[in-house]
Amino acid sequence: MSRSAFSAKVFAVYLFIIGSALVFAPNFLLSLFGIPTTTEVWIRIAGVIAFMLGVYAWVAATHEFRPFLEASVYTRFVVFIAFSAFAILKLGSPMIALFGVIDLLGGIWTYFALKADEQSGHFARSVHSALG
Repeated sequence: MSRSAFSAKVFAVYLFIIGSALVFAPNFLLSLFGIPTTTEVWIRIAGVIAFMLGVYAWVAATHEFRPFLEASVYTRFVVFIAFSAFAILKLGSPMIALFGVIDLLGGIWTYFALKADEQSGHFARSVHSALG
């Protein structure tokens, strides 16, 4: 398994945990981070979406799908910007920015892992072996 695929699998596990918590025990998770609790369904919807994104990340990592791995670097940076903006604009708890920082750090990890995989020739070997 490539370094970038491993980083994506770790991110997928994070999404599985967060997604499951938001579906089955949203107020427990929210209270851990000082975010106001809710009885509205939107938080559980966000949990389902997070879990499903984890499935995509897991499958892409399992199949060493480099375009997805590359796209995840950029999308996790956007999540960081968006969540930070929400906190700065006081649209939500400042703790939401913490989740953005986690995405940013994961994206940076995947970025450097992709570079290391490229230097080691990992993806060239994967394509060559796939072609037989």
